[in-house]
Formats: sequence, C-alpha cells, structure tokens
Amino acid sequence: MEMINGFLDILFWALGIYLLLNCAYLAFFALVGLFNLPKSKKEADTYRKVVVLFPTYQENVVILESVKTALKQPYQGAFEVVVIADGLQPETIIHLKELGARVIEVFFEKSTKGKAMQFAMNQLANNGFDIAVVLDVDNVMSDECLWYINGAFEKGNKVVQAHRIAKNMDSSFAFLDACNEEVNNHLFRKGHAVVGLSAALIGSGMAFEFEYFRHLLNNIGETVGEDKQLDFMIAKDKIEVAYLNDVYVYDEKIENAKVFTKQRTRWIASQVEFLKKYAFEGLAQLFKGNFEFFNKSLQTFLVPRMLLLALLFVMAAQAFFNPFGPSYRFWIALFLSLCLTLAIAVPKRFYTDKRLYVALFQIPRAMLGMMVALFSIGKAKKSFMVTPHSHKPVEKETH
Repeated sequence: MEMINGFLDILFWALGIYLLLNCAYLAFFALVGLFNLPKSKKEADTYRKVVVLFPTYQENVVILESVKTALKQPYQGAFEVVVIADGLQPETIIHLKELGARVIEVFFEKSTKGKAMQFAMNQLANNGFDIAVVLDVDNVMSDECLWYINGAFEKGNKVVQAHRIAKNMDSSFAFLDACNEEVNNHLFRKGHAVVGLSAALIGSGMAFEFEYFRHLLNNIGETVGEDKQLDFMIAKDKIEVAYLNDVYVYDEKIENAKVFTKQRTRWIASQVEFLKKYAFEGLAQLFKGNFEFFNKSLQTFLVPRMLLLALLFVMAAQAFFNPFGPSYRFWIALFLSLCLTLAIAVPKRFYTDKRLYVALFQIPRAMLGMMVALFSIGKAKKSFMVTPHSHKPVEKETH
C-alpha cells in the first residue's frame, strides 16, 4: 500500500511540474510580448512581382468576394491573384476568370491544402514571380498590405507572417475566437519576435520568397497541418520568419461551438502528429545549436490553452480531497497565473468592449469542444476537415 501511495504522489507531482512548465513558457512570452516591435516599412527600391494564392475547397460564394477585394489592392509593382480551385462549380470558375483572377484547378482523391499549393506553385514556376502570398478563402488584406510585405523582403527576409486579425466579432463565440487569435499572436508571434525568435506561421497571411516556397512544398509530404510542417522545415534551414505586427490580414472567426470543435480537432491532430515526428529530433537539433527548431518541438508538448485551463481547474478542485501530490495552493496558484497570462495577452482595446465579458461565458462550451476534439483526432487523418465560411464584411476597429 505504501508503494502505491508513493507512486501516486510521484505521478501527481510529475503532472504538477509538467503543467508548471507549460504555464511558465506561456507567461514568459506574455510578458516579453508587452514590449514594442519596430514599425513595418513599405519603402523599397525594388517592387517585386507577387502572386496572391487562394487555396479553395468547395467555397463557391466566399471566394468571389475575397478575390474582388484582393484585386483592388494598391501596389506599385505587378501582382496576380491565383485561385487554386478544388471542387469549385464551373460557373464559379468562369466568374473568377471574368473578374481577372487566374484559376488553377486541382483534382485529388484525398484533398490537402499542401498538395493543392504544391501543384499550383509548380504550374506558376516560369511566370517570374518573386513573392508568394498565401491567404485563406475568407481573408481580406488591409490597405497597402502588399507594399509592406514587399518592404519586408527588401530587408532580406525570405518568410514573413502578417498579423491575422478578426474580420467579424458578431457573436459571443466569434468574439471569444477573436480573443484566442490575439492571444496566439501575442505569445507565439509578437512575443517570439521581441526576443529574436521566429514567429509561428498561422496558415494564411504569410508570404514566402517564391522559389523557396516551391522548394518547401515539393518536400512537404502529406499532413493535416501544412503550416506547422513548414515551420519545422524553415527552422531546420535556420531561416527566420519575420512578423509584421502592424500589417493586418482579416480572417473570419468561428460563430458556434460545433465548427469550433471541428477546427480544433484538426489542430490537435496536427500537434500530435508533430509531437511524434519531431520530439526527439528537437533535442538533436538543440545539441547542433539550432534552438529555433528545439523551440518549435517544445511547443508540441504544450497543452492547448482551453484544455490547460480546464485541467488546472479540475486539479485545483480535486486537491482539496486528494492527499497525493501538490497541495491545493499550488494548483490554485497555477490556475490563477494562467488566467493572468491570458489577461496580459488579450489586447487592451478588448477590455473596453462589453462583448468581451459576455464572451467569457462561452469558455465552458469551448472547453467542452476541446475535450470532444481531443477524442476525435482520428477523423482528421481520414478526411479533409475544412472549416466552413460565410461572407462577412470587415468589422472596423481601432488597433
């Protein structure tokens, strides 16, 4: 009996230390993210030829509106909008061409965003493009976005991530999702950029030197998380991902728990995939002096924040009755420290919006959605779990 008690005590302490390290990692980047980054510059001697890519899967309405907006982008250099059409209706393709977009159709037995972009980039190889910008089907670039992206490449960057921001906050769940997006930006993009680390790619609002992107895609393989795979490949090449904190790409936020769960299922499946794939290589790369790659692998060990919140709450409650492991004071302190970390990472402008306080009541539903997602990750490997979109106007706000 004494041996069992000792084992349980060690088990709960091991969990406590693991979750403490999770909270410490997030807290560090929340604090350094409070420092400012230099303003982005759009001045350049060379205006590079840009291709704006819209990988599109069965989205026949939203893509038309997104392309119309993208084609109006002001830019001194040449740029072209290319729709990578997977499963679009023939009339949609005709309309896109009439608008002035180029359409590259793709046909796969099992669709993935990575395969679609790989095919399109190889088709565009001899068109003289210097920069490839990747947008989601619902994304809208802010004014002069291409100018600022070109300015970042003028400074010698090969990979750039813009600041993806909420396009809509018209429901409590959408507002909560907007908060989550900004917390991610603060911790994994701005916070990392402040200390000289690469920003994490987010799947859209990202730009690459054209030939380097083509090289990456030709070696990406099949994955449910192409942005994370790109992150690891770029880190292995020891190339920095620059972050443009003041250059915005507007992205539609999720309005209900069902879609939230579907999206997070794909995200958790991606994290598990790369945890298995790169956990040991991360240590090997650290001993080779590649801290960037090690840091990326470290992030795969982090518990998703909504699950972390829920887990710490449960652990604090059980500690009042469980004699094993850390005391309830330890768990409560961890829970409160995580709450403070997230509060720091939420933009100040949100605190003056009463919708924030209504959105907080959606957190239990989000936690439940994350738990359902955790037990559904097998689905993400069997099918292309696309997030549905609707045409939403950009909600203007002060940044």
